[in-house]
Amino acid sequence: MLNRFVLIAVFVPLAIILVALAVANRGVVSFTVDPFNPGNPALTWQMPLFVLLFAAVVAGMVVGSLTTWWKQGRYRRLARLRGQEAETLKQAAARAPAHPQLPRPEQPQN
Repeated sequence: MLNRFVLIAVFVPLAIILVALAVANRGVVSFTVDPFNPGNPALTWQMPLFVLLFAAVVAGMVVGSLTTWWKQGRYRRLARLRGQEAETLKQAAARAPAHPQLPRPEQPQN
């Protein structure tokens, strides 16, 4: 239910905005990667502006995702170590011989 709500409340308006952005920015622009010689035809591409905008959004999402993944590495490592530790304790408990139940100490009566 929550997934459907997120789909409708977030992704549908986002898709509408992206389609409107693509339609409004259909004009061809020059994209050059040579700042010292912008007229260099080997390093200049002609493409619609919305392609550049979408590429920038995708690149930002990829860089943000990789940064988040890198920063959370210590927490993943800690969870992996704790999982191994728990598995080791479970195996040790399974190998341990069964001990008879020890009697409870008597409570002093007042």
